[in-house]
Amino acid sequence: MPDANRQFRLAKRPEGKPDRDTFDLVETDVPEPGPGEALVRTRYLSVDPYMRGRMSAAESYADPWDVGDPLRAGAVGEVVESNGAGFEAGDIVVGNLEWADYTTAPGTELTAVDPDVAPVSTALGVLGMPGRTAYFGVREVADVKPGDTFVVTGAAGAVGSVAGQIAKLAGARVVGFAGSDEKVAFLEDDLGFDAGINYEATDDYRAALDEAAPDGVDAYFDNVGGPITDAVFDRLNVDARVAVCGQIAHYNATERPTGPRKLPALISKRARVEGFLVGDFAPRFEQATTQLGEWVATGEISYRETVTEELESAPDAFLGLFEGENIGKQLVEVGEADS
Repeated sequence: MPDANRQFRLAKRPEGKPDRDTFDLVETDVPEPGPGEALVRTRYLSVDPYMRGRMSAAESYADPWDVGDPLRAGAVGEVVESNGAGFEAGDIVVGNLEWADYTTAPGTELTAVDPDVAPVSTALGVLGMPGRTAYFGVREVADVKPGDTFVVTGAAGAVGSVAGQIAKLAGARVVGFAGSDEKVAFLEDDLGFDAGINYEATDDYRAALDEAAPDGVDAYFDNVGGPITDAVFDRLNVDARVAVCGQIAHYNATERPTGPRKLPALISKRARVEGFLVGDFAPRFEQATTQLGEWVATGEISYRETVTEELESAPDAFLGLFEGENIGKQLVEVGEADS
């Protein structure tokens, strides 16, 4: 084990879109696990849009980082040393860990990952937080029913791609918004969506929806917000359900956009709009992971990962989320498995 450790810290609070100067890569000593802790060597690191909110001092559902704090994310790693943490060296675990080669964490905050079930990286994607977000967002919040028309934005991303497939399994017609022809082909050809809309190739989202969802929208899973959501609200059916998962179109805005502009549409349609956090469903995580694992094993749900190599590239992978560079789950491979 090396004597030095690399760790990313928040260098400054970004104004608008973050850039490389937002991140500071420093060299530290490899930490030692305290009582009840494990030392974990990172193998895969997740980057997710919600982390933008943690870089800001503004109120958000996740506590902000202070300038100088280590950045943290979902990570899969290998236990190197355990100090009464309930794990053994060589065990694979997932938890909220630092952007670093090595980090310590209480054993109570780590979960074992079985490498025989699926590739361990899936614990950060389809079998992890994004998959569970899609599962509960579709089944509980959007309450998708057979015969519904279901629309999802950010459809080629980690959450949206799984959400659309779960809605399809529930018997819905599924329409996804994505940002390129390649992503639309991924939705339609690989995931079985009924229609994909390339929002970069059209200026008229309403007309595109009229063609892809001629019977209106019964359930909407919103990861993006902005003008697309405005268009969807105009196409909601009576008793429609809207699950608000993310608003990535606004995360880097320096001024709050004008609104709410579309709430009057909810009156005549008696539509329900509900924001949700996957943590609200924590007591039922095992249920979701088990079901998702069965769907993946049978091929009823497919997934894709965009993997960037090396810890130094983590900021680029994060910034790429706001440019739509990833298909499926964006990961950073920090270290390979020990032989």
